[in-house]
Amino acid sequence: MSEFSVPATFTIPEDASAVDSVFDHAQTKPGHIVYRRLVNGSWTNVSAGEFADQVTAVAKGLIADGVQPGDRVALMSATRYEWQLIDYAIWAAGAVTVPIYETSSADQVRWILEDSGAVGLIVETDKHSKTVAEVAEAAPDLRGVLQIESSQPGGGAVAILTARGADISDDEVRARVQGLKAADPATLIYTSGTTGRPKGCQLTHANLIAQSKSIIASSLGGLLTTPGASTLMFLPLAHVLARAVSIAAFDAGASVGHTSDIPNLVPTFAEFKPDFILSVPRVFEKVYNSARQKARSEGRGKIFDAAAATAVAWSEAQDKGGPGLLLNLKHAVFDKLVYSKLRAALGGKCQLAISGGAPLGARLGHFFRGIGITIYEGYGLTETTAAVAVNTIGNQKVGTVGRPLDGNAVRIAEDGEIMLRGPVVFSGYWHNEAATKEAIEDGWFHTGDLGTVDPDGYISITGRKKEIIVTAGGKNVAPAQLEDHLRAHPLISQAIVVGDQKPFIGALITIDAEALPGWNERNGKPAATAVAELLADADLNAEIDEAVAEANKLVSQAEAIKKYRILPVDFTEETGELTPTMKLKRNVVHESFADDIASLYAK
Repeated sequence: MSEFSVPATFTIPEDASAVDSVFDHAQTKPGHIVYRRLVNGSWTNVSAGEFADQVTAVAKGLIADGVQPGDRVALMSATRYEWQLIDYAIWAAGAVTVPIYETSSADQVRWILEDSGAVGLIVETDKHSKTVAEVAEAAPDLRGVLQIESSQPGGGAVAILTARGADISDDEVRARVQGLKAADPATLIYTSGTTGRPKGCQLTHANLIAQSKSIIASSLGGLLTTPGASTLMFLPLAHVLARAVSIAAFDAGASVGHTSDIPNLVPTFAEFKPDFILSVPRVFEKVYNSARQKARSEGRGKIFDAAAATAVAWSEAQDKGGPGLLLNLKHAVFDKLVYSKLRAALGGKCQLAISGGAPLGARLGHFFRGIGITIYEGYGLTETTAAVAVNTIGNQKVGTVGRPLDGNAVRIAEDGEIMLRGPVVFSGYWHNEAATKEAIEDGWFHTGDLGTVDPDGYISITGRKKEIIVTAGGKNVAPAQLEDHLRAHPLISQAIVVGDQKPFIGALITIDAEALPGWNERNGKPAATAVAELLADADLNAEIDEAVAEANKLVSQAEAIKKYRILPVDFTEETGELTPTMKLKRNVVHESFADDIASLYAK
């Protein structure tokens, strides 16, 4: 058993709350730009003073609606300025925010509203209102639903709440804020539910404050506190990672913008010009694959591949005494030809990126560091208020998820499970003592992840306990490494490794719909040719054969993929195989594609 801990450099007063910074900023620097809001196609500044006034006005409306301290108020919306405004207003009213992914199904919404006992719900669009109308009868405590986007008289949720709270005094809001304690619950975040019903993760104000303070105390805080620093938030704010980093950026004084228009992310980057971004590995994979696809379509595929190999080699050399003269020269040439264009696609000012939610993979990490945008990979779960460990500036080992942040500790159990302890670890699951006792033992949270920690405290993730495949021959196989490598291929969208209690390891592979037309043209096929028409195509199978062979180089022969099957459809959130953060729901895939898995082992 190995263990590593980092002492805390901060304390959290008992009467502190996550909303305090809203009013502290307004008092100490009212003109400071805390948000940049997209209004009628233009980015408009929002000062600390303006934001505090808006938070107060919306909080008054919630109080006028009868929201009491400790009540749960649900919020179902895509990432946008109003999301954070309403979140802080719920806290200012003394209540607890219950985020709901805007892509959630009616059944998921029903469960969250019923289990949390939410008294209020704010949704974004007509579509969300229709979903809620289907399940409202299952939420007896729900007293009302407001909509952010509305053409109805009185306007949207913010305008309605502001009008309703006109007669509530500032003193009432101030009393609600002063009544909050650090140990009080601030939010119930329902886990994505890769298996079973989602559980409500109860995070306190102290958890959120500890997360923010530990991020700012790390070397990343130097960028967050730089005057004029900004970030564009595009991940779902219903996810703990996006929310925690947004709070840390706000607390540190960086300005935050929001967008949920993922197809137009590149032009939005060009307009906003963020200094840093937060994302998940799948987005970085898409950036790399799209750039490679574009280069190959333009006949520059060999140049791009050479540039990518140079970027990886240059980055790897940083950890081995530095690159030599020839490698530096090649890197400088490719910087002008390739890397500068990739940096421009992120707005031209982006200095670094933070990645979480799933393992990034060493090759992708080296590639981005090699082109001049270092990705600092971190690790955490909803139960740890997002990041419990992060690679930071000057303290980075590519391929690991970094060292524990201030005040946190990691322990590796005898079976390889990662256990965590510290101020960011949650207080328990909402109304689920049995699950809480199973997850937390002697103050240590059992993550379910497998990994190692080196003598310097850097954590490496090797897989999930529940995802370990045991072949008929008794070989234990962690699928994550193979799957991550396959997904990095430009033509592959998703991959799932199978083989539990089977004679060998197999895989189901899906094709990236965006990459397919270009691949079709390069291989002499009509661009519109669908995957279903290519399942027996020799060129496609040769390409995937090569990708599988490369992935198999990472593992032993017993762990290697022996057979695979290309599926005619992709895994999506809409069809149920992916969570909102792009994690595979293995049980759903195994159930939906049982015949395809069985075909791998048919004699």
